[in-house]
Amino acid sequence: MSQRIANPHAGRQFTDDDDAIAAALEDVSVPALMCAMVHVTGDPSWIRGDIRPQAAVLNQYQGMMSVEMQAEARRRALPALAAFRDGGCRLPEPPSAEVIHEMMSWLACERVADEVVPMFAEDLHLDGADQGEITWGHEIPDDVRDRSHVVVIGCGESGILAGIRLGQAGIAYTIVDKSGGPGGTWYDNRYPGARVDIGSHFYCYSFEPADHWTEYFSQHTELREYFQRVMSHHGVDAHCRFHTEVTAASWDEATARWIVTVVTPDGGTDTLEATALISAVGALNQPKLPDIPGLDDFAGPWFHSARWDRSVDHRGKRVALVGAGASGFQIAPTIADEVEHITVFQRTAQWMMPNDNYHRRVPPGETWAMRHIPFYARWFRFITFYPGAGLSIEGSRIDPDYDDSDGRAVSAANKMRGEIFGRWITEQVGDDPELLAKVMPDYPATAKRMLQDNGSWLACLKKPNVELIRTGIDRVVPDGIVTVDGRHHAADIICYATGFRHNDYLWPMTITGRDGITLRDQWGDEPTAYLGITVAHFPNLFCLYGPGTNLAHGASLIFQSECQVNYIMDALRLVLTGGHQALEPRQDVHDRYSAHYQEQIGQMVWAHWSVKHSHFKNPDGRIFTLSPWPIPTYWRWTKAVDPADYLLR
Repeated sequence: MSQRIANPHAGRQFTDDDDAIAAALEDVSVPALMCAMVHVTGDPSWIRGDIRPQAAVLNQYQGMMSVEMQAEARRRALPALAAFRDGGCRLPEPPSAEVIHEMMSWLACERVADEVVPMFAEDLHLDGADQGEITWGHEIPDDVRDRSHVVVIGCGESGILAGIRLGQAGIAYTIVDKSGGPGGTWYDNRYPGARVDIGSHFYCYSFEPADHWTEYFSQHTELREYFQRVMSHHGVDAHCRFHTEVTAASWDEATARWIVTVVTPDGGTDTLEATALISAVGALNQPKLPDIPGLDDFAGPWFHSARWDRSVDHRGKRVALVGAGASGFQIAPTIADEVEHITVFQRTAQWMMPNDNYHRRVPPGETWAMRHIPFYARWFRFITFYPGAGLSIEGSRIDPDYDDSDGRAVSAANKMRGEIFGRWITEQVGDDPELLAKVMPDYPATAKRMLQDNGSWLACLKKPNVELIRTGIDRVVPDGIVTVDGRHHAADIICYATGFRHNDYLWPMTITGRDGITLRDQWGDEPTAYLGITVAHFPNLFCLYGPGTNLAHGASLIFQSECQVNYIMDALRLVLTGGHQALEPRQDVHDRYSAHYQEQIGQMVWAHWSVKHSHFKNPDGRIFTLSPWPIPTYWRWTKAVDPADYLLR
């Protein structure tokens, strides 16, 4: 039935009978439902009574409510929703800002601090407006608009977002991507079991409805479909050039333009000129193969997980899986029952976070509620966001007074967290001391990327046709892998789930700025950018997911991208409407930021000496990849450009 209310989050009119509504309510998140009922009835008493969440827990959508409390909430909601239906699904006056704050605090089970309420309110879009929409395009003089063109490198989630905002501003742009379609990492990574590890209802643009997901943690196919749909809906696809790879870009000081060299689908070359260059290549786009002798000697099929060869039938074969981080962690349980044998080679045991919803499908009643109960989907998004919102970084900080000589914890709180995760691992493994010794990490919890698990990983390792090898690899031979203890592990197929060149930002492109300096020469193994976005000596160059902006403590990269694109668009506004040609950060501003960054990141658990192997660290063991900032702090810093931070000409 057609939408009657202009606000897309206000729900669609429905005529379902009472039994159908009651059945749907059995599937919903009761805390989100209770907040939605405030909108439906105009009565805040729904959140002021005896029914309330007991704790806000990551990936736990019922707020630790008892079954009895949930049942009573559903019983009370049914007649109110029936009355709403019978009244034509007409909403009363919206809740006041004070009540909205009260609802946030009710769901959070603590008072949400005044200073972060605007961030959550912006993300909720309760007024139906896209808070990030560009409305200043008319301020650009016609002659400036006519000669302006932006090249965006990469058509993943951040590149698509940049295209949406540039289109809203009326700025000509071209998105160039080496792959064959949109989605970035979700276009490339098609290995069995590939799925997101951030809740789907938060891992999406804040201004796009999230009522279509079929799983709480969506798989790669559905993620690609989502990005394709959003791209087409906003007309971004007309600006894309796929199977086209940027090899170089040079700043021309005389014309204040970027000269971008690309390799076209037919293998030829082409040149694009741009007023500004936006890197949206991400950090997980260039596969990293291990430095193991004999890789090319293997006689059977072999490939990186990000280049999974779907023409190779793994069923009934002996598979060697080298690497058991985020990708290997998903691959092994997915194919274990299909192969004759799988040998998993793991260098470092991984900490994992228990998550019962990790493989769970979204039930039909949940989808119905998201589409029909006003603002239910928005409050469900808040439930997904808030417990992992990264409001503080202190939980990741190394306590200088804590005895960390055993390398297993960095603070008392960190030790407690490790004990909780450790007990869960022990319970899953059961009576198998040999396996337990292999899977129990010997470094601080959260010091490397945390993995989500509903028990599938450890259950997989206990299967009779699965073997976990923690012994180092010596070499690859034509029929398998030989470990340093001389043992031969036969294999028909090898998959290298060995990660990406995370520290090699914008590699292998040659980006040349003012005075002929290249990014590679300026950065070396220590990439830095002001706010992770702008780079000294590189005018009108903007990075999305740039140095020091990867998240390990909260939010999602799409949320981070919305912050960064907002900042970039404000920078372009400053240039295009202010009579300027170029903008770059002042050296002293950049240097102060970089020094502050290193001071902070060095105090975090990810930098701890006990973590020997981490894609977060550069060859010298230092970190230039992760953000050490609380999420609200970075959100606030990227709200607008301070002209005093920049050289404008």
